[in-house]
Amino acid sequence: MRKLHGACLCGAVTFSLDDDFSHFYLCHCDQCKKLTGSAHASNLFTQPHNIRWEQGEQAIVRYNHPTRTFSNAFCGQCGANLPYLSQSGKALIVPAGSLNEQPSKSPDCQIFCDEQAPWHQAGMLTKHLPGFPE
Repeated sequence: MRKLHGACLCGAVTFSLDDDFSHFYLCHCDQCKKLTGSAHASNLFTQPHNIRWEQGEQAIVRYNHPTRTFSNAFCGQCGANLPYLSQSGKALIVPAGSLNEQPSKSPDCQIFCDEQAPWHQAGMLTKHLPGFPE
């Protein structure tokens, strides 16, 4: 099984896991937009035990919504999203952007599309640049 590595933005937290994911969703729900500050969350789902924290696990901050069953985990230093165990304990949720390598699994589907930000579709139609505009 291929091993993947991941980290937060500042490198304080690092981890590794097997490239073994059951689902890959791009979620447009209002909560995921707030949690990521973006158009959608890009989350991979795997077995709860499929992670090895290499360093910095103590720097992880976890947020559990008080009335809903969603959570978020992030580096307490840089704020980057990190893997976390679902509140049910049945899945490890891995933000795709936290991985250093490309997972073999492609997105299965986009979910909660009725809550999609109106500017997201318009943004996908704009010019694509390799970096900052000149």
